[in-house]
Amino acid sequence: MTGAGRGIGREIALTLARAGADIVVAEIELDIGAACVDEIRALGREALLIETDVRQPPSVEAMSRQVVAKFGKIDILVNNAGIARNTPAEDTPDEEWLQIMDINLNGVFWCCRAVGRQMLEHGSGVIVNIASMSGSVVNKPQPQAAYNASKAGVVMLTKSLAAEWAERGLRANCISPGYIGTEMTKRGMSNEEWKRTWLEMTPMGRVGEPADVAHAAWYLASDAARYVTGTNLVVDGGYTCW
Repeated sequence: MTGAGRGIGREIALTLARAGADIVVAEIELDIGAACVDEIRALGREALLIETDVRQPPSVEAMSRQVVAKFGKIDILVNNAGIARNTPAEDTPDEEWLQIMDINLNGVFWCCRAVGRQMLEHGSGVIVNIASMSGSVVNKPQPQAAYNASKAGVVMLTKSLAAEWAERGLRANCISPGYIGTEMTKRGMSNEEWKRTWLEMTPMGRVGEPADVAHAAWYLASDAARYVTGTNLVVDGGYTCW
């Protein structure tokens, strides 16, 4: 899985390991990736760290080949790597827009394409992409047009892959988290206006925890969801109800 070094990604990796999975940590930040590998091994599962830049197709292809060489095949792909920036649309530099799209959307496609080819050869596999509620609604008060657009793309990409690959044994779903207590969200909540608005607009009145998203990923990756594909599972404390 990508972006497994911290936050939601780390929690998903540990949750799937507790459920019996061996984990490949595909991470560009090797220090936090290595720490996650140590935690997985402490749970008694096998873990492998592969330096991966999801922005670069050759890096993703190499990662996929290494995983197959080590484990024989890939059963589950979790695409979690992502970034956010809060720049007004009219002030967004070209470089920032392209960086967000490269990591949040292009990187998801490169990984789905590379790993999907391996899964199609075996006629089975599960893809879980981490999108965002921001792919379905426009959050306020923070400006984040590029982030919103990238995550909306992840939702539609997931549906498209699900439709294309269902008859060939693959399932593809995505999760759209709301405000989850990660480093990214905690930075945003240091702004009192943002914090107040976010909590007021969330029916549950609180942020979620990484485990809330990890449990959703566990469900989608498991046989409990064997008839579920093309779904966008929203885990947002009710934010998108209003």
